[in-house]
Amino acid sequence: MTNVTQNRPLSPHLTIYKQIPTMVMSIMHRFTGMALYAGTLLVAWSLVAAASGEATFDWVNGIFGSILGRLVLFGYTWALMHHMLGGLRHFVWDMGKGYGPERYTYGWLTLAGGVVLTALLWLFVLI
Repeated sequence: MTNVTQNRPLSPHLTIYKQIPTMVMSIMHRFTGMALYAGTLLVAWSLVAAASGEATFDWVNGIFGSILGRLVLFGYTWALMHHMLGGLRHFVWDMGKGYGPERYTYGWLTLAGGVVLTALLWLFVLI
């Protein structure tokens, strides 16, 4: 009897693949989707607090107004912008376009665009 497992090819593993922007953006799209799910629970909590009365709403606003609260809201905003731009990138792909070398540029633009849109939105809100 021969050992069949020695002649079998190895499956590709993460250490074999080269990290390319489209792969990283795909993973980030999944992470931001999960972050948006958690952030939407915070939005719902805020709406329930607004409907519950002034004292509850002030308490929740106090939490969101703290340094940690603002950091969480900033992260939620970035996740929203990044996920939106990733969705637009996928929409372009669904139309059959953007499969050439520009796909790497779209990945970097998604990352940079999410950061820029988040910064602009927060600058608009804080001013």
